[in-house]
Amino acid sequence: MRFHNQIFIALILGAVVGALTSADTRLFGIQLLAIHDIVGSLFINALKMVVVPLITSALIAAMINMAGGRDLGRLGIKTLTWYFATTTLAVLTALVLFNVMTPGIIDGQPAGERLGLATQTDAVVAGMAERGAGDFAGIILQLFPPNIIQAGAEGQLLGLIVFSILFGMFLRNQQGQAAETLKQVIVGFYETMVAITLFIVRFAPIGVYALIARTVTQTGYDAIEPLAWFFFTVLIALFIHAFVVLPILIRLLARRSPGRHIQAMTPALLTAFSSASSSATLPLTMECTEQRAGVSNRTTSFVLPLGATVNMDGTALYECAAVLFIAQAYGMDLSLGSQALIVVVAILTSIGVAGIPSASLVAITLILTTVGLPAEAIGLILATDRLLDMARTAVNIWGDSVGAVIIGRSEGEEGILDVPVSEMEQRHQINQRGQ
Repeated sequence: MRFHNQIFIALILGAVVGALTSADTRLFGIQLLAIHDIVGSLFINALKMVVVPLITSALIAAMINMAGGRDLGRLGIKTLTWYFATTTLAVLTALVLFNVMTPGIIDGQPAGERLGLATQTDAVVAGMAERGAGDFAGIILQLFPPNIIQAGAEGQLLGLIVFSILFGMFLRNQQGQAAETLKQVIVGFYETMVAITLFIVRFAPIGVYALIARTVTQTGYDAIEPLAWFFFTVLIALFIHAFVVLPILIRLLARRSPGRHIQAMTPALLTAFSSASSSATLPLTMECTEQRAGVSNRTTSFVLPLGATVNMDGTALYECAAVLFIAQAYGMDLSLGSQALIVVVAILTSIGVAGIPSASLVAITLILTTVGLPAEAIGLILATDRLLDMARTAVNIWGDSVGAVIIGRSEGEEGILDVPVSEMEQRHQINQRGQ
């Protein structure tokens, strides 16, 4: 059975079981609500367990493979600038839309009570009251932690990101057998962490079932309305970024047709949507960008592999949206400084998120703790995560391919999106026959 079907069944089953049981219902003498609580907590703890090793190894491996033996140069600077700029635009889109639509506020009241947060709200609001613009001094200090082990234990991701980038950059330039061995070890460690994360994510249906059953048992179906508003608000934000912001950039910076590029990237976008994995879709993304859009191999081979690792427009947007929704559900009136903090951390954590299904859940737990929200609150959005994961992965791939087109054009490449996709494919077939 396909994974998203498992999620849907778990969601429905959890809702039904939660509606048919109460807090006093017992199974073999054990309180059923307690079983759901334990299973849901185990899933959340498993996600938190892989945060530090997954993100640090992903960043170091990305830096090792970034240049592929060549200097970053002009192409590298353009690529990183594009990724940072579009990720920032994506996060700001979520920030503006969630402040306007406020999906965490239902009928003028925070949705926390409907979502079973009422017992925690006072404590969380009190902890958040001291956070805001004053935290920026602390953030600057977190960039260079005196003890990275302690920083990891305390969830200070910014310091880990800086250390990982520096470590990867300097290791890439090291020569000799010891350095090469260390590079292989780190890449192997990262691939192992990806495998572990995928293993944990396989249990997402069980986690979704337990968390939904617990929520419905405690609150009934009052939780459906705020979750629906959250779901559709995220989709609207993703749509604006993918089909308004990025097409405008193609038209202005590359002077090419956005519609033609969408047509060229359709196979990759559908694959990304169905697999929810930008890494798994990378070969097809490169093929579509090079053979159907006409971008050179020099550009695609550099821009797209890097983008599959560090450029996550949809993921950054979703991280910001999820944290804002949870904060609104708690009834928090976030200050400008607090929202700026969320933007900064969402941008930075999206860099370290692996291109695998539901990996953004790992980063969201870090953002929640950074801004003073309980990591357990991530359970509120798991019911809608799979579909939104598919949508934001497609946006991630789309952002990478748009970057390849714009960077290729800035490098003076001709033939990018000059002719219809069908003609481009015919040319490619003729070239293959000639070879």
